[in-house]
Amino acid sequence: MVQYSAGMQDKKYKIFFSGIAGSGVSAIASFMADKGHIIAGSDRAFDMDPGHPLKTTLQSKKITIVPQDGKGLDGSFDLAVFSTAVEPDRPEVLKARVLGIPVMTRPDYLAEITASFNTIAVSGTSGKSTVSGMLAFLMNKLGLSPNFIGGGRVKQFKTPSNPGNSLTGSSDYLIIEACESDGSIVNYRPQHTIILNLALDHHTVDVTAVMFKTLIQQTKGKIFMNADDDNLAAMVKESTVTFSIDNPSDFMAEDISYKPFSTDFLLHKVKFTLSLPGRHNLYNALSCIAVLSDLGIPLSNIAAVLPDFQGIERRFDIHLNDGKHLVIDDYAHNPHKISSLMETVRRMRTDICYIFQPHGFGPTRLMKREYIQTFVDNLRHSDHLILLPIFYIGGTASRDISSQDLAAEITARGKSAEVIESRADVLSRITAYHTYIVFGARDESLSDFAEAIAGALSADG
Repeated sequence: MVQYSAGMQDKKYKIFFSGIAGSGVSAIASFMADKGHIIAGSDRAFDMDPGHPLKTTLQSKKITIVPQDGKGLDGSFDLAVFSTAVEPDRPEVLKARVLGIPVMTRPDYLAEITASFNTIAVSGTSGKSTVSGMLAFLMNKLGLSPNFIGGGRVKQFKTPSNPGNSLTGSSDYLIIEACESDGSIVNYRPQHTIILNLALDHHTVDVTAVMFKTLIQQTKGKIFMNADDDNLAAMVKESTVTFSIDNPSDFMAEDISYKPFSTDFLLHKVKFTLSLPGRHNLYNALSCIAVLSDLGIPLSNIAAVLPDFQGIERRFDIHLNDGKHLVIDDYAHNPHKISSLMETVRRMRTDICYIFQPHGFGPTRLMKREYIQTFVDNLRHSDHLILLPIFYIGGTASRDISSQDLAAEITARGKSAEVIESRADVLSRITAYHTYIVFGARDESLSDFAEAIAGALSADG
């Protein structure tokens, strides 16, 4: 196969990305544009919203954006890369076949790119975006000049011409998210791999475990693994580098002080401060420290730059915190992430109104029982849950489940929950609570909704 990878600088390729607004696709497209390749793309989100801010950002990189109707794709392209969300009967897929343009999926293309670099793959069912972004940020601050292709947008990487989910550096290091969602994780052959945790998300635990084991076997160098995760215990080998909070490990945090919006801890007698709250973020930081230490960076140097990391967009984004009101927006969408979010927020406030938008009919169907149990376990009697309708952007998914199915069982088990179809109806009764936590995946407008809630509470005083 001809390699259309960023590492081959002797030729500039012309590449088309279909589904370019997706977090993973936009990261690769941005990365390849920054490496000097000619990039064009399309997305139904841009067709529906011509003023989409991401469209403007990509165009500032001289990426050509065209309608997703096939007319922007011609025989001059060396390669067409398709998001896995683009159905096989879409005009651009058919056009590429007719023209004989080589076609790859986004994860297959990412796997090809990784072969040109000293790749560090970040895997796990939760925390990949934060850890890959944190590691890229810290390596950059420490002078290692990494490359980065992520999913989440690192706040400090974001500029008018960078969505924040990629970085081009001068070294041969490349940090990627190795996502198990579509099974493509088994195609990666990284130098090093981080495995953060193993829980139900896109697949059952057993299915994901098999993929993680394959990734471990195909990793050339070190495996960095969470020693506190019971589902990962069987994968820990003698050569595995471990990190933990509870169980003995190579990098075990001690003297931990969880604060409302930060965490202090000791590691091998060095004091660290993380400017992100919660136990889950402490695990994220420990994984990065373990990798950096293995690369030869002194712990004291890491501790000096760790507080500077401000996080990933839509990961515990604070839209209002005026002493009386608190409004937070978060990407939490699987049971493990939601439980971690609620555990963190419970340390701060009572009487919390949670607003959750499930992110697709398939995932909601798969995780229905675990969603219900998570909310039953974590909602206090002073808390309330509002479920928005399941997020649906089109496609052929079977629409045989609803948010009402979740709410009915949660309320039947004694917790306060309801479905509200309209966001305007939520805003009309916003003074009922002082604390609102908005969360869910895929839908960028949830951040705008959180901002609207913050504005309404501020106006009310």
